[in-house]
Amino acid sequence: MIAILDYDAGNIKSVEKALNHLGQETILTRDFHEILRADKVILPGVGSFGDAMAHLKKYELDRAIREVVAEKKPFLGICLGLQLLFRSSDESPGVEGIGLLDGEIVSIPPKEGYKIPHMGWNSIEIKEGAGLFRGIENQSYVYFVHSYYLKADHPEDVAATTDYIVPIHASVEHGNVFACQFHPEKSGDVGLQILRNFCDL
Repeated sequence: MIAILDYDAGNIKSVEKALNHLGQETILTRDFHEILRADKVILPGVGSFGDAMAHLKKYELDRAIREVVAEKKPFLGICLGLQLLFRSSDESPGVEGIGLLDGEIVSIPPKEGYKIPHMGWNSIEIKEGAGLFRGIENQSYVYFVHSYYLKADHPEDVAATTDYIVPIHASVEHGNVFACQFHPEKSGDVGLQILRNFCDL
């Protein structure tokens, strides 16, 4: 059973639909005990960092996430779900993130000829041996929608990178914590394979 965390953020249903397409049993929940009973947990979402943290705290999901990670269950953050795992974001100064991983979320700088938000398909440079990317060719294309990006403190945590105006840490892996800035559920066959790899952990 995979628990998908429901905290009033956007894009949750499309993650559920992709997992169901893969034959996975899912539950969309904010119930603490259901989350802790799950085999794996996913934190999806689009929206603002500050609003999302407020909702996570309202439903005590920040505490549930920390417990899931402490129990060594596979955990996946997607898009905003990646950003929330870090300490802070330029989007919401003064708001503390969950702080499970070390790094900062900063705004993509403007550059002539480039649109922000970064929206569309980009190729990713995949680190050899990265768990989420088993069976996926290097420089495969995945789908991004974001105005802020991760600068991880520890290079060893970075599983994939891309370039859009600046180098972007597109995916991280740290122990049982996995996260993608891009949307695997919107990234065609490559994205489905990434989700399948997570389900197989």
